[in-house]
Order: sequence, then C-alpha cells, then structure tokens
Amino acid sequence: MRVISPIRIIITGGTFDKQYDEIRGELTLRTTHLPHLLERVRITVPVQIEINQLVDSLQMDDDGRARVVRACRVAPERQIIVTHGTDTMTQTAALIRAARLDKTIVLTGAMVPYVFSGSDAEFNLGCAFAAVQSLSPGVYIAMNGRVFPSDSVVKDRERGLFVDADE
Repeated sequence: MRVISPIRIIITGGTFDKQYDEIRGELTLRTTHLPHLLERVRITVPVQIEINQLVDSLQMDDDGRARVVRACRVAPERQIIVTHGTDTMTQTAALIRAARLDKTIVLTGAMVPYVFSGSDAEFNLGCAFAAVQSLSPGVYIAMNGRVFPSDSVVKDRERGLFVDADE
C-alpha cells in the first residue's frame, strides 16, 4: 500500500474566503471556508490547515508575502497548497520561487467567493490537490482547469482568467 504524503494548506484569504456582510453590504474576510469545503468534497488525503492571514490580495504587502514564504519554508510537509487572492497571486508565487524550497507548492484562488453560487473555488482547489500530488518540486498556479509554472503565467483581467504569459 502506497503511503499518501500529507498536504499543508496555507490560507491567506482572497476572494476564496470572502463572504457577504449583510449589515455593511459588502464582501468581508472573517474566517476560512476550507474546513467545510474539505469535508463536503470528501478529501481523504491527510491535510493540515494553517491560517496565515485573511486579507484581500490587493491589501497584502511585502510583510504579508514574507509570512507566506516563511510558512512554506518551515512547514514539515513537502506538498503545500496556498489559497490566495488572484490579483497578486503571481507576486507571492515569485517570492516563494525565489526562496528555492525543495517542495511542491501550488497557489490557487477563486474569482467568485466559495459561498456564492457559480464559484470556481471548489474546482480550483480540486485541481490544486491533484497538481500538488503529481508535480515535481517547484512553484505552480492552478486556476481555470490549468496548472502553470509560476514564472510563466499572468492574470488576464479582461477575461478573468489565468493564461500563459506569452499568449
């Protein structure tokens, strides 16, 4: 029987974890939806969840990115998924890549919050789980049913998709 390596999920917030605040009439970040989501999709891989921060990626600064890199570095797991806002996901991926960690790290997020109908969060997370278990060490981005090396992907803001940098 093959031993399944545990996966660490480092949560940073982003649209993935946003929810609607009925009183203020806006999207907010108060908690993560990951435990509920993992239970709902019946993940059978051992998972460690770590809330690193809960911020919109446009609010993440260099200190926040350094916290993500540090969490990846000290994690005992060699397979890591980072949930991240899509606006600055590639910037954080670049810093993780620069750290040259001998781990497989996949960043993913959502264009529509998990709690909303039509969200891509669940699908993107599933792709990230498959990718982190299949790929060699490196830093990747899993979005829109594709897995990209983190140094060759951009967010196409007009179409709301991640694409190869040279498309």
